Formats: sequence, C-alpha cells, structure tokens
Amino acid sequence: MALKATIFKANLQLSDMDRGVYGEHALTIARHPSENDERMMLRVLAFALNVPADDHKGKLDFAKSLWDTDEPDLWQLDLTGQLLHWIDVGQPDDRRLMKAHGRADRVSVYSANSSTPIWWSGIESKLTRAPRLAIWQIEAEQSQALAALAERSMQLQVSVQDGTVYLSTEKGSVEITPKALKLPS
Repeated sequence: MALKATIFKANLQLSDMDRGVYGEHALTIARHPSENDERMMLRVLAFALNVPADDHKGKLDFAKSLWDTDEPDLWQLDLTGQLLHWIDVGQPDDRRLMKAHGRADRVSVYSANSSTPIWWSGIESKLTRAPRLAIWQIEAEQSQALAALAERSMQLQVSVQDGTVYLSTEKGSVEITPKALKLPS
C-alpha cells in the first residue's frame, strides 16, 4: 500500500517591508512521505518570500513537484494559465532550470544544503543564458532551526526587513538571511 501525504495547516501572517507586501494566508501543505520537515518549511519560506501583493495576475500555489517531476515546488500561474513564476527548493540540475526558464517569466531556487556552494559552482557557467533566474542560499543552520518549528497546525508570523526574514511560532523563532548567488539581470 502506498504511503499518503501528511497534511499540514499554517496560518501565515506576513509583513514584508522590503516588497511592501502584507497579508494573512491560510496554507494547506501536503508533505510527501519522502519529504522531511526542513524541505517542507523551506517551501513555506519560499511562499512567504514570493507571494504577490494581490491575486490580480494569479496566485502563488504549492505544486506537486514530488509527485510530478514536470512541476516546481511552487508556481504562480496567471488567469490564462501562463506560468509566471517557477520556484524550486533544493539543488535542481541545469537542464531542469533551463527548461523552467523557457516556460516561466521568472525562476527562483532556494537551496539550504551545506553543499550548495559546490552544487552552484558546478552549474553556474551552464546558466549564463538564464537572465530571469534567481538562486538563493539559506544557511544549513538556519534551515534546520526553521525545521524545528514545524507542526501539523502552525501560526506563523513572518517579517521581512532589509533582506532578513524573522519567522516565529509558538515554539520559537528563527532569523534567516537568504544569500543571493545569482540575481536576475
């Protein structure tokens, strides 16, 4: 018998002063049996850092990347179904990123492994033709502290100011400073 996804609920209160985005979001997150808390919470962090101010151009949703390799971890589709933003968590290969770059207006990757610099140095030169690609590194200690906050039902307060993310729950808080390895040109 196949294992089923575990459902997590999060009420995310966002104050992103860097982008001028504020709001409350009720998230339902399906955690694949092969996914750990760290990766799931990185998806939540990526949502908070990329959610648009309004849904006029479509909303940001969790996709089925672990079930369907043709989908990202998160995506924003406009009202016509056009892919606006492709977001992956982890260390995708250069072929996947170039394919995503051809399909979406923007592509973002959030990597939180201690081997991120090695992964990035191996594919950086292959992505020079991807001007709409952003690569972000989250320090492993910060992502592990983020994972420790995971619960089946969460109240998350997220503040973003001067490039630093402050995330807190009833269990505690963590400060995360994403490091840009590549920004869109």
